[in-house]
Amino acid sequence: MKFFVDTADVNDIKEFSEIGLIDGVTTNPSLIYKSGRDFKEVIKEISELTSGPISAEVTSLNREAMISEGKTLSSIAKNIVVKVPLTMDGLIACKTLSKLSIKVNVTLCFSSAQALLAAKMGAAYISPFIGRLDDISEEGLNLIEEIVTIYANYPETINTEVLVASIRSPLQVTQVAQMGADVATIPPKIIKQMVKHPLTDIGLNSFMDDWKKTGQKFE
Repeated sequence: MKFFVDTADVNDIKEFSEIGLIDGVTTNPSLIYKSGRDFKEVIKEISELTSGPISAEVTSLNREAMISEGKTLSSIAKNIVVKVPLTMDGLIACKTLSKLSIKVNVTLCFSSAQALLAAKMGAAYISPFIGRLDDISEEGLNLIEEIVTIYANYPETINTEVLVASIRSPLQVTQVAQMGADVATIPPKIIKQMVKHPLTDIGLNSFMDDWKKTGQKFE
C-alpha cells in the first residue's frame, strides 16, 4: 500500500520525502487555508519536493469551471492530480479531464455506489472518507471493504485506485491495508504516531541500561 501525506505544510512534506517515507501528497482547500499561503505557489513548491502524485483540488462547483481550473492546475507540474468533488458536475469534469490524459482524484466519497460512478468516469483515484463516516456513527471501514471488493470484480475495466482519506489513527492505516486499499493518505501526526509503541520504548530502555552495565563503549 502506498503512503500519501495529507497536508499542505511544505516542511512536513520535505521531512517525509527526504527519508523516503511517502509516495505522494494530498491537499484540499482547508489544508491550503491552514498553510496561510497562495494556492498555486504552495502546490508548485510541493511539486519540487516530491516526484509522486500531488492532489490539488478545484474550487468551483460547475463543470466548466472545474475543467478550466483542472487544466490550469495540471500545467503547474507533470505530477499534479486534479481533485474534484463527487457531484454530477465533478464526475463530468472527471470524464473530460481524463480524456485529456489528466489524472483525476474524485473526493468526498461516502458510498460504494459513488465509487462505481467515479470509476466509470475514468477517475485515477477515488477518495472515500472513513473518519467522517465514523463521526455520524457509520462504519467507515465497511465502505473500504465494499469498494475494494467491487473494484476487484472488474480488473479489466476498472483501473481506479482506492485512496483512503480522513484517517484518524495508526490502527485505521493497518486495517485498510489488510483490506487491500491501494493508498492511504495520512496526516503527518498519524505517520509519526505509527512509529511509536510502548513496548518498543520499554525494550530499548532495557537494552540501553544493560549495555551501560557492561562498562563497554562502542568505539
